[in-house]
This record gives sequence, C-alpha cells and structure tokens, in this order.
Amino acid sequence: MAEKDSSVPGGRTAGPNREQKLHRYLAMLESGNLNERWRAAESLGEMGDRRAVQPLIRALDDEYVDVRWKAARALGLLDERESVLPLVERLEDESSWVRMGAAWALGNIGDPRAVEPLIRLLDDPKPRVRKTAAWALGRIGNPQAREPLVRLLGDADRTVKLAARQALDEIGTEREIPSV
Repeated sequence: MAEKDSSVPGGRTAGPNREQKLHRYLAMLESGNLNERWRAAESLGEMGDRRAVQPLIRALDDEYVDVRWKAARALGLLDERESVLPLVERLEDESSWVRMGAAWALGNIGDPRAVEPLIRLLDDPKPRVRKTAAWALGRIGNPQAREPLVRLLGDADRTVKLAARQALDEIGTEREIPSV
C-alpha cells in the first residue's frame, strides 16, 4: 500500500517522477530565462504541491508581468492561506493582468481578509479587473460586499454588471436589487 504524502493535496503519493518534476520546476522558477519562469509558475500550480507556495510567493515580485501573473494564478490553485497577504499586495500591481490574477486567486482561496482589498479593486480602471474582483467577492460570499457590488450594477461595462449581479446572487441579498 502506498504512503500518503501530506504535501500533496488529496494525499496522493508523490512518486520519483513527480518529485523530479517538482524540483525541475522549482529550479526553472529561479532561472534567468523568462519563458522558463512563467512556465514553471504555471506548472507548479497545476501540480498542486504545497511545497511550491513560498517559491511562488517570491515569484510575485518578479520583474516580468507574465511571471507575476502566472505565480498569482498558481497560488490560487494551491489554495493556501499563507499566500493571501502577498496576493493582496499584488492587487496594487502596476499590471492589470497581475491585479486580475491576484483577484482570481483570492476568490479561489476564499479568505475573508481579502474582502476589503477586493472591494477597493471594484474601482479599477480596467473592466476585466473589476469583473474578476466582483467574481472573487461572490466566491468569498461576505455580506460586506453587497453594497459595493450593488453600486457596480451601474458600471458602463456589461460584463462587469453581469459579474456583479452573479456575485450578489451568490452572496444573497436582503432586499430586491434591480436586474442588469
């Protein structure tokens, strides 16, 4: 009978091939090659091994947007609470892609510490960021997000309005809210 490995979600056994891949991706994440770093970040998220959390948190500070964005998404897949605060910091990244990736990750993790920062993100100049922040707030389900999401129903971008409506449906409302 195979031993369970607590570092792998679901207790799957980490075989030698999996270990080799993990170490190869971790080394790639530290490499000088941009393509290797973003591919490694993506692959580490897909692998689902929590040993990648700290290296991915460090990658949130990479000089390249692609690496920061992929690292944020990967942390959302790993669903570890220790990545919440570093992801919250990335909600203020200069790149809208990184802000969007961090919002998605925070919604996936579902930690209530992200609610206030995500509410602030509802004012982002980029519609895709506002839409992702609304989605994330819906996933977290904190009633504190209701009023800010109601205000978002008046957004100029239809996809943002729809995301706000869906988030409100997920959170539940205390009163009737107009349809989009």
